[in-house]
Amino acid sequence: MSVYQLKSRFQNILRPLVSSLAARGVTANQVTSVAAAVSVALGFFLSVAPLPHWFLLVPVWFLLRMGLNAIDGMLAREHGQKSILGAYLNEIGDVVSDVALYLPFALIDPNGFVPAMAVIFLSALTEFTGVLGQTVGASRRYDGPLGKSDRAVLFGALGIFVAVGGTFAAWTSWLWAVVALLLIWTTINRISAGIREAHTAAR
Repeated sequence: MSVYQLKSRFQNILRPLVSSLAARGVTANQVTSVAAAVSVALGFFLSVAPLPHWFLLVPVWFLLRMGLNAIDGMLAREHGQKSILGAYLNEIGDVVSDVALYLPFALIDPNGFVPAMAVIFLSALTEFTGVLGQTVGASRRYDGPLGKSDRAVLFGALGIFVAVGGTFAAWTSWLWAVVALLLIWTTINRISAGIREAHTAAR
């Protein structure tokens, strides 16, 4: 089960806030841009000043960012704010934000940054394959087991671990290896599901 499957419940909680924001003239693209900008700023800050206690900001921001991602989508779908620019901002902003927020963890790994960088690359690849579903006659695929929301939980937990004094060691390489395998599995699932959906739609 992916955390993404809880999205509809999360949206129901946020719906009154979204309606209020729409009434005040807040746009989906503004929310998307703010989420990406803060993510990049936080990632940069933790990369240049990797003090352990500051990593507690990671899970806090992931939770807030998850809310902002739901809000921008609801503004677009439910308040007539869908746009081509918004689609680009949403997908590019998510990938850029993920890279920025994952990078600090690669930089504090004593085993070197290559294993974590491989995870960053594969994370971007899963989102790329998810988007590609739309180019073959399928929908945007969000299949797991390690989609964006699941990765937010993972890196949020790592942020708490570092913040309370935990340190990366030899075991971290095994963690990255497991995460990489799950990301490869996710990529395969999204490709397979996209192909099946496209074939079904073509019948």
